[in-house]
Amino acid sequence: MPSDRPDALELIEAVQTFLREQAAPNLDTRHGYHARVAANALDIALRELRQGPAMNTAEHDRLRALLSRNDTLDALNAALAGKIRAGELQDRRPELLRHLRQTAADKLAIAIPRYRPRPK
Repeated sequence: MPSDRPDALELIEAVQTFLREQAAPNLDTRHGYHARVAANALDIALRELRQGPAMNTAEHDRLRALLSRNDTLDALNAALAGKIRAGELQDRRPELLRHLRQTAADKLAIAIPRYRPRPK
Protein backbone atom coordinates (compact mmCIF):
# COMPACT_ATOMS: atom_id res chain seq x y z
CA MET A 1 0.00 0.00 0.00
CA PRO A 2 1.43 3.41 -0.92
CA SER A 3 0.83 4.99 2.51
CA ASP A 4 1.98 2.02 4.59
CA ARG A 5 5.30 1.99 6.40
CA PRO A 6 7.85 0.87 5.61
CA ASP A 7 7.57 2.17 2.06
CA ALA A 8 9.35 0.61 -0.93
CA LEU A 9 12.46 2.78 -0.53
CA GLU A 10 12.77 1.91 3.15
CA LEU A 11 12.38 -1.80 2.38
CA ILE A 12 15.10 -1.67 -0.25
CA GLU A 13 17.39 0.22 2.13
CA ALA A 14 16.78 -2.37 4.86
CA VAL A 15 17.70 -5.21 2.52
CA GLN A 16 20.82 -3.32 1.42
CA THR A 17 21.89 -2.87 5.02
CA PHE A 18 21.31 -6.54 5.76
CA LEU A 19 23.26 -7.65 2.69
CA ARG A 20 26.22 -5.35 3.35
CA GLU A 21 26.44 -5.51 7.15
CA GLN A 22 25.11 -8.94 8.04
CA ALA A 23 25.16 -11.31 5.08
CA ALA A 24 28.28 -10.42 3.07
CA PRO A 25 30.74 -10.42 6.02
CA ASN A 26 29.47 -13.80 7.20
CA LEU A 27 29.46 -15.62 3.87
CA ASP A 28 32.24 -17.40 2.05
CA THR A 29 34.05 -15.39 -0.61
CA ARG A 30 31.81 -16.41 -3.52
CA HIS A 31 28.50 -15.86 -1.72
CA GLY A 32 29.76 -12.67 -0.04
CA TYR A 33 30.61 -11.33 -3.49
CA HIS A 34 27.10 -12.14 -4.71
CA ALA A 35 25.60 -10.42 -1.65
CA ARG A 36 27.60 -7.28 -2.47
CA VAL A 37 26.50 -7.47 -6.11
CA ALA A 38 22.88 -7.74 -4.95
CA ALA A 39 23.33 -4.72 -2.65
CA ASN A 40 24.81 -2.76 -5.56
CA ALA A 41 21.85 -3.72 -7.76
CA LEU A 42 19.57 -2.33 -5.05
CA ASP A 43 21.63 0.89 -5.10
CA ILE A 44 20.80 1.23 -8.79
CA ALA A 45 17.12 0.52 -8.16
CA LEU A 46 17.00 3.18 -5.43
CA ARG A 47 18.65 5.79 -7.62
CA GLU A 48 16.24 4.96 -10.42
CA LEU A 49 13.23 5.27 -8.11
CA ARG A 50 14.49 8.56 -6.67
CA GLN A 51 15.95 10.27 -9.74
CA GLY A 52 14.44 8.45 -12.71
CA PRO A 53 11.06 10.20 -12.89
CA ALA A 54 12.61 13.69 -13.06
CA MET A 55 15.19 12.50 -15.59
CA ASN A 56 12.48 10.93 -17.74
CA THR A 57 10.44 14.12 -17.61
CA ALA A 58 13.45 16.19 -18.67
CA GLU A 59 14.28 13.76 -21.49
CA HIS A 60 10.65 13.83 -22.63
CA ASP A 61 10.67 17.64 -22.67
CA ARG A 62 13.94 17.75 -24.64
CA LEU A 63 12.63 15.26 -27.20
CA ARG A 64 9.34 17.11 -27.66
CA ALA A 65 11.30 20.29 -28.36
CA LEU A 66 13.85 18.58 -30.60
CA LEU A 67 11.29 16.69 -32.67
CA SER A 68 8.52 19.31 -32.50
CA ARG A 69 5.91 16.74 -31.63
CA ASN A 70 4.12 15.36 -28.62
CA ASP A 71 4.08 11.62 -27.98
CA THR A 72 5.16 9.11 -25.36
CA LEU A 73 8.80 8.99 -24.35
CA ASP A 74 9.22 5.59 -26.02
CA ALA A 75 7.62 6.78 -29.25
CA LEU A 76 9.76 9.92 -29.28
CA ASN A 77 12.92 7.89 -28.73
CA ALA A 78 11.94 5.58 -31.60
CA ALA A 79 11.28 8.60 -33.81
CA LEU A 80 14.63 10.11 -32.82
CA ALA A 81 16.46 6.91 -33.73
CA GLY A 82 14.74 6.88 -37.13
CA LYS A 83 15.65 10.51 -37.78
CA ILE A 84 19.27 9.92 -36.79
CA ARG A 85 19.49 6.88 -39.09
CA ALA A 86 17.97 8.90 -41.93
CA GLY A 87 20.34 11.83 -41.32
CA GLU A 88 17.39 14.17 -40.83
CA LEU A 89 18.76 16.16 -37.88
CA GLN A 90 21.98 17.53 -39.35
CA ASP A 91 20.62 21.08 -39.14
CA ARG A 92 19.94 20.59 -35.40
CA ARG A 93 23.21 18.83 -34.59
CA PRO A 94 24.19 21.00 -31.56
CA GLU A 95 20.77 20.55 -29.97
CA LEU A 96 20.81 16.82 -30.75
CA LEU A 97 24.25 16.37 -29.22
CA ARG A 98 23.25 18.30 -26.07
CA HIS A 99 20.23 16.01 -25.72
CA LEU A 100 22.24 12.82 -26.27
CA ARG A 101 24.98 13.89 -23.86
CA GLN A 102 22.49 14.82 -21.15
CA THR A 103 20.54 11.60 -21.61
CA ALA A 104 23.74 9.54 -21.39
CA ALA A 105 24.87 11.49 -18.30
CA ASP A 106 21.51 10.88 -16.61
CA LYS A 107 21.68 7.15 -17.34
CA LEU A 108 25.22 6.99 -15.99
CA ALA A 109 24.18 8.89 -12.85
CA ILE A 110 21.76 6.05 -12.16
CA ALA A 111 23.98 3.12 -13.14
CA ILE A 112 27.46 4.36 -12.18
CA PRO A 113 27.24 7.52 -10.06
CA ARG A 114 31.02 7.68 -9.55
CA TYR A 115 31.55 7.99 -13.31
CA ARG A 116 32.86 11.38 -14.34
CA PRO A 117 33.42 12.15 -18.01
CA ARG A 118 36.84 13.31 -19.06
CA PRO A 119 37.08 17.07 -19.57
CA LYS A 120 37.13 18.13 -23.19
